[in-house]
Amino acid sequence: MRDTRESRLLLVLLIAIAFALITVDIRGGQESPVDGARQAAAAAFGPVENGVASAVDPIGNAIGAVRDSGERHNRIAALEQENAALKAKLGSDDRNRNRLRELDAMLKTAGAGQYGIKGAEVIAIGAAQGFSWTVTIDVGARDGIRRDMTVLNGSGLVGRVTTVGPSTSTVLLANDPDFTVGTRMEKSDELGFATGQGDRPLLVQLLNGKAKVKAGDRLVTFGSQADKPFVPGVPVGEVVRVDPSGGGLTRNIYVRPYVGFTKLDIVGVVVQAPRTDPRDMVLPQKPKPAPTVTVTVTPTPTDGTQDRNAGQQPNQALPPGDQPAQKPEETQQPQDQGETP
Repeated sequence: MRDTRESRLLLVLLIAIAFALITVDIRGGQESPVDGARQAAAAAFGPVENGVASAVDPIGNAIGAVRDSGERHNRIAALEQENAALKAKLGSDDRNRNRLRELDAMLKTAGAGQYGIKGAEVIAIGAAQGFSWTVTIDVGARDGIRRDMTVLNGSGLVGRVTTVGPSTSTVLLANDPDFTVGTRMEKSDELGFATGQGDRPLLVQLLNGKAKVKAGDRLVTFGSQADKPFVPGVPVGEVVRVDPSGGGLTRNIYVRPYVGFTKLDIVGVVVQAPRTDPRDMVLPQKPKPAPTVTVTVTPTPTDGTQDRNAGQQPNQALPPGDQPAQKPEETQQPQDQGETP
């Protein structure tokens, strides 16, 4: 339609008529004169509205589903984050409990040997080049650490300090092939030298080729002059194999170390040696053998006496009427062969 004066007048007239109809409809209430026209319009345009609604509703539902899906996805993501946080916290708690147990065991070891120690944490392992077994700990010269100090944990001998930095130090582990420590056998006091063999048991050469050794015997460090690099009495391990004595000056034995070198975490550097040699005081207590259970079996009588007398008390007289009937015995009178009838 062109924008002319007549069109404008027509638009104003239509608007006025619409307002008039609205006013009449409102004043008429339920008896409105335009109610019939409204019903007719509803009957005419209702199917069209339903068709449009049926066509639009899936789209609206899809939009709502996408919106709800996004909300559910966000909720699931939040729950997953909470679950991960709880798992991390639980894992952290487990790790902290393990560290506390290690620290407690190390303090007990240090107390038994009267060692003054500086606690440390393993923060790195040595490079694989050269096949060396080393770890890096988070204490150094600022903490009073010096070269050639003994390193232990709650299980026993870990190694010795080889390199010291301002805040870190390098420890050569006792299973390294370049590691050697003097040892002493428990009770027998037989001396020897233990050498690392990587992931295999330590090789110990006893100075006495005729020393009596058996599997299960235990060793501790003998100690060094001025307690460097090793203090005395630190548990080393127990014997797992003994080479036959071939009449040599020394004797080889193989010792399983107490320390697990592949799972080190909390260690202690001995910064003060004990005043006296603790000897075997630091060794763990041997487990007590389980008691032997003895079972006594009493044989059951094989004759029928017990069955016939079952339920009958001994020395108990029965009433005359209850006396068991006696089975008549058949007797034969001996015949005198010299007598004739």
